[in-house]
Amino acid sequence: MLHNRVSRLAAATAGGALLMAAAACGGSDGTTTTGASADASSAPAAAQVKVGLAYDIGGRGDGSFNDAAAAGLDKAESELKVQKKELEATQGETDAQKEERLRLLASGGYNPVIAVGFAYSGSVAKVAKEFPDVKFAIVDDDAAKGDNITNLMFAEEQGSFLVGVAAALKSEKGDVGFVGGVDVPLIHKFEAGFKAGAKAVKPDIKIQSKYLTQPPDFGGFGDPAKGKTAAQGMYDAGADVVYQAAGGSGAGVFEAAKAANAMAIGVDSDQAALPAYADFKDVIISSMIKKVDVAVFDFLKNYTTGTVKSGPSVYDLKAGGVDYSTTGGKIDDIKSKIDEYKQKIISGEITVPTS
Repeated sequence: MLHNRVSRLAAATAGGALLMAAAACGGSDGTTTTGASADASSAPAAAQVKVGLAYDIGGRGDGSFNDAAAAGLDKAESELKVQKKELEATQGETDAQKEERLRLLASGGYNPVIAVGFAYSGSVAKVAKEFPDVKFAIVDDDAAKGDNITNLMFAEEQGSFLVGVAAALKSEKGDVGFVGGVDVPLIHKFEAGFKAGAKAVKPDIKIQSKYLTQPPDFGGFGDPAKGKTAAQGMYDAGADVVYQAAGGSGAGVFEAAKAANAMAIGVDSDQAALPAYADFKDVIISSMIKKVDVAVFDFLKNYTTGTVKSGPSVYDLKAGGVDYSTTGGKIDDIKSKIDEYKQKIISGEITVPTS
């Protein structure tokens, strides 16, 4: 299903075609924010707010990163009564196409505008200057800076550490794997945390690692076939647990785990609980949950109350921005041990590497 979706999205073009509209929650307690607040007296009525959201590759329905953002937008539509417009990315698109997508939203009266994914970094920085009265937010990037830009960031390494602990405790062969979608610094955080968590439990554990594509090719986030091939190679080489941080390509990792009668770990959303992965819930022992929905909803709620701040808002374990899932009960027997490590990270006793 995900492969077909990506193929369909690849057929879309820039310009008018970009205007196709598609039809993790909580408050902001505990987040770290910087920058100057807007004047609360200028807060718009929530029902009048028109939100524009630009997805990364895979869009709504990817069962991962984009769907988490969509959940936050849906909650804002339901609870804050905002209006919404959603635009999707295309495989292999240029920065100019990303810029045009953001311009179409901003010039169409959508304010605020949210860009999902670090690939929008340069585009957000450029377009935000053209529309100084529009508030922009970008997920997973702190390089785009401006008085009207909020950077929604996560401590992915901390959540990945916890599923690394789970992988090591569940592995009977002392051999686990990591599949990254694209070889970029953001995904290095997932890998670094996972490796640190696994080695904290078993210092001599073997950890296989592979990235599906190298930038500027970001297709590794939307190619289940590549994900399956990479994971299959790891299982064949002796791994019995593989963690994927590969967006839509993760479905292929789950396929490989099922074929090998092995175990896999999901990412971003509680993937064992999603209908899209119902066929694989027996092999998904946990997922590293990255609560993009929480960050998106927080940003929109702050916008409606006139309290949006520019600069980074960081969601870590302490803020409840990342975590691990227990759906299916497959790690219930080791949950207490994982939670011990979780508390050590929150207290500062353990500092998780990011690279």
